[in-house]
This record gives sequence, structure tokens and C-alpha cells, in this order.
Amino acid sequence: MLKVAVFDEEHEKDLEDEINHFLAELKENQVKNIKYSVAVTTDRDGDQLYCFSALIMYRE
Repeated sequence: MLKVAVFDEEHEKDLEDEINHFLAELKENQVKNIKYSVAVTTDRDGDQLYCFSALIMYRE
């Protein structure tokens, strides 16, 4: 069965750590695809806010 896992973090390193932890539980042939995205916006004070996200498609 094909499944997905979604990860969303404010910092790149946090996203990397979460994904690596998840991938460590899978065998290499289980991972089918990884999609990566970055979104940037500003808050009311003009500070930049980042959203780093990834979607991993894998077989169970």
C-alpha cells in the first residue's frame, strides 16, 4: 500500500532531522518519492517567516 508522510518545520535543520529520523525506519526500496517546498511570508512587524515542508511517498 502506498502511503504519505508530511513534515513541516520553521527551520531547515529541524526538517532535515525529522526526515532523517523517519527514513531511518524505512528500507531504501520503500521510499518512492520526496517532494520539498519552501514558503516565505512576513508577519505584521515585517519579520520573515519560513515554512519548510516535505512530503514523502513510501510503501508500507
